[in-house]
Amino acid sequence: MKTGPPHVAMLATPGIGHVIPLAELAKRLASRPGATATLITFASTASATQRAFLASLPPSVASLPLPPVDVSDLPHDAAIETLMSEECARSLPALTGILSELRESTRLVAFVTDSCLFTPINLHAVSLLLHLPELAASVAGEFRDLAEPVRLSGCVPIPGPDIVSPLQDRSNPSYMVMVHLAMRHREADAILVNSFDAVEPEVAKVLRQPEPGRRRPPVYPIGPLIVQQSNGTTTNTVANGGVPPHSLAPRAACLEWLDHQPARSVIFVSFGSGGAIPKEEMHELALGLELSRQRFLWVVRSPSYEGTLSDNYYDAESKKDPFSPGAVVGTADTGWNSTLESLVHGVPMVAWPLFAEQRQNAVMLAEGAGAANRRYAVAELQKAAAEGLREGGAATMALDEVVQKWEADAAN
Repeated sequence: MKTGPPHVAMLATPGIGHVIPLAELAKRLASRPGATATLITFASTASATQRAFLASLPPSVASLPLPPVDVSDLPHDAAIETLMSEECARSLPALTGILSELRESTRLVAFVTDSCLFTPINLHAVSLLLHLPELAASVAGEFRDLAEPVRLSGCVPIPGPDIVSPLQDRSNPSYMVMVHLAMRHREADAILVNSFDAVEPEVAKVLRQPEPGRRRPPVYPIGPLIVQQSNGTTTNTVANGGVPPHSLAPRAACLEWLDHQPARSVIFVSFGSGGAIPKEEMHELALGLELSRQRFLWVVRSPSYEGTLSDNYYDAESKKDPFSPGAVVGTADTGWNSTLESLVHGVPMVAWPLFAEQRQNAVMLAEGAGAANRRYAVAELQKAAAEGLREGGAATMALDEVVQKWEADAAN
């Protein structure tokens, strides 16, 4: 058996919202004495933001890009889940080569791949995936047409139209992509989830219990994993609806402007790095914010011109300035990552879901966690998140248990 410090290889699904939490997990693992990690990424979403982020990783975390693959033969309107699945499949030879090299050069103890062994979404979404094969077989029509919500043990009832978007059309190839992914979840050695008990207590309790009559991998809530600077603040770049001077860099301008605002007086508007609202809705939102007379910061992304709410996912750089001149454009994380950042910093939310699992997240936050528009609930969740990440906290102990298991398996 190869000697040396333990090494973990990680594969991040395309998209900065997948890369960031997996990189944070790599940093947390590599903070252990002598441990190292390699983060493997895809070329398709290698934006300037992603490149800068990867360049900022500590020396103990290496990053390796997979070579680009051609997916031009897929339909132009293929769902992002289909594109991601095909890109992953066509990258397997290159991935196999990288893993073989790592086995020769390091003491490789684990391979973590999202969205299977590690999932950057929440426990409600994991529960849905684990039950999806049976749901797909028992629901005759489309989820959006269900008269009653989907009820899973420990979960908030999810109305059919709020089930994750790729499951809303059985005729779309992305539907079977999701069902296949769900079946593969059952084969994992463990599932690490970027969530924490306090935000989803009932489903966390259920997923800890053995499932009679069938195998289910152990589920470890190890979150929240969000980008942190040395002073503990998040490093998202944000953009303001025209308030900071346009001559300054977006991030510096926003922070300078924020420093002069009263505490808890600014509304932050973000639809994620992949989300795109229709142009008409974007202008209505801008007008509403202006008429509200409230201070706001807005991550301005290109609008959807064809009604596809995930228009920006595979176009990581903004295509057009929707408010030219005068808008400062920046980026933020997608979906669940932004939610976790809000919880960590004790900020209540108003949910405006667009695609992927965002509608399901909105139901869970509003009906379950009470994090949407309830400042007291968010303050309590903020405390719980901090407690879990401390030495001896729930998230830290869960990750320690996983690492000990990897070490034991590698020794055998």
